[in-house]
Formats: sequence, C-alpha cells, structure tokens
Amino acid sequence: MRILAIIFAALTASTPGAAETLTVMPGTIVEWKAVYGQVETRNRVPARARIGGTVTQLDVAEGDRVEAGGRIAMVEDDKLVFQLASIDAQISALSAQIETARADLERGQQLIERGVITTQRLDQLQTTVDVLQGQERSLQSERQVNERLIVEGEILAPEAGVVLSVPISRGSVVAPGEAAAVIGGGGVFLRLAIPERHALTLAEGDEIELGAGASGVASERRTGRLVKLYPQIEGGRVQADVEVEGLDSRFVGQRLPVRLPIGERLAILVPAKALTRLAGLDFVTVESSHDGARRRAVVPGGTVTRDGIVWREILSGLSAGDQVVIEDE
Repeated sequence: MRILAIIFAALTASTPGAAETLTVMPGTIVEWKAVYGQVETRNRVPARARIGGTVTQLDVAEGDRVEAGGRIAMVEDDKLVFQLASIDAQISALSAQIETARADLERGQQLIERGVITTQRLDQLQTTVDVLQGQERSLQSERQVNERLIVEGEILAPEAGVVLSVPISRGSVVAPGEAAAVIGGGGVFLRLAIPERHALTLAEGDEIELGAGASGVASERRTGRLVKLYPQIEGGRVQADVEVEGLDSRFVGQRLPVRLPIGERLAILVPAKALTRLAGLDFVTVESSHDGARRRAVVPGGTVTRDGIVWREILSGLSAGDQVVIEDE
C-alpha cells in the first residue's frame, strides 16, 4: 500500500522549479544488425617453389615480416648438379674436337692452294667445324638453363607482408608449384559475412560501427567504412570488407563484434535525462494546458547518441505533439 501511494503521488505531483519543454516529434533512427568481422590481410599470396627438390634451408617462421623478393627457403636438386657436370664434360670434349677440326680446315686451305685436295673436301672440313661449333653453342645454352634452374631453387616472397603459415620444414621434398609459405600483405581490414537478406540495404562507403570491446576499450566508439561488397553469395551470405583506422594487425583471423546499418525507422525520442525512475517504473514529465505538468509512465527502449547527447527511444506512453518537460540539473 505504501508503494502504491508513492506511485500515485508521483503521477499526480507537478514538476517543481523552472524547466525546459520539448515537443515530441517522430525522428529517424538507424536499425543495426550485430555480426562478427574477422581481421584479414588485403592480399594472401602463396610463395611457391619453382623447381622440385629437397628443402635445404628454411629462413622464415610464422609471424615473421618479409620484404618483396626476400628469400623464404632454398630448394636443391642433386640431379641438376650432375647434369651440369655432364654438360661441362661434353663441352670439354667438343672443344677438343673443334680444335682438331679447325686444324684440319687450315691444312685443307693450304693444300687447296697447291691443288692437292678438291673444293668439295674443303667444304666438308668447313661443315665439320660449323656443326661442332653449333653443338657447342647448344650445350652452352643447356648449361645456362641448368644454372638458371639451380638459381630458381630460391623460394622468394611475392610481396612484403607477414608470414601466415609455413607448411614445409627443412628436409621436406617439394614439387614445382608447391606452396612453401603464405604471405599476407597490403594492410589489414575486417571481412564480414552478411546474411543475404541485408545485402541490398548496404552500399560501399557506408559507416560501420564496431561493437564494445572491439577496440580494446569498452567505452571507446570506433567506426569503419565499407569499401567492398563481393558479388558472389555463398551459403546465404555476402562477403564485405571494412576499413578501420588503427586496426590491430598482430592476429590475423581475430573476430571482432560489428554493427551494420540495415535500415531506418521512425521513433519517438526524448533526452535520456528527461526520464526518472521510481519504484521500478520509468516516468517522463508531460506539460498539458489543462492539467499542467504531470508525470506519465512510459516504456523506454534503446539509446541513440547524436551530437554528444544521449537520447532514449520511447516505445509507449508518449505520442507526437506531447510537451515533455526536461528539468534543469
């Protein structure tokens, strides 16, 4: 009975002292959808082996920073060394044959002046020299190919970034084209998976709000910008990328709470300081030309911050045109 008496007194009491009035009008508020975003690097590129062989050196580990063109690992193939030795032996043998053929050609040129040999024989000696020189050039080219293959045993970073994974180890046998490491570069962003029913309400350039705890400080409000919406829908979800200034890039794959603007609606808003709470109920003071200022019970909803002022949505108890009294603090 005492509680009911207090509530009745609160409902019938007038507001003491000077106060400010606000005419209630429906305002537009943004509807938000809570999802999780995942920290991702802009580019994720594998560093691949160019030749097959055995990994003899591994220069990076997960989390290392690499520059574009930096060495990731070294792959060696013993067969290339043996082929190089075989080519060198063939070139050496050809060099000896070429020297002999050139000496025969010089003698032939001297003998043809004396009329001892025919022109046909001299042409045969010249052809022999040309053929042997051609074979030597072919072997030299083959040798350069093998030297290049040995050089390509170095696995290089395709771009600057952080090493995300290293699926090989020293002593592993790799095939040409096999990934030795995955490099993440180009900065970091938040990648979202948005339900397809909300895809049409979003557009590139929209402001995205990070949820509490996303920035490491619960009270800090941070926003990002939607920079890319992917056209392909997979599993009923659309992927989108959000740029956030100062996003922590230490942990790729970290999940952060995000709020997406998915629409707008009309609502009745009053400053949060216009509400008072008594005996478990929320009241606002309404000014009436007939009854004066009286408290009215309302059902409040969520809060909206605009220009640094906290507003409270009123779900029931007020209508457009009501004069709400805001007491001076």
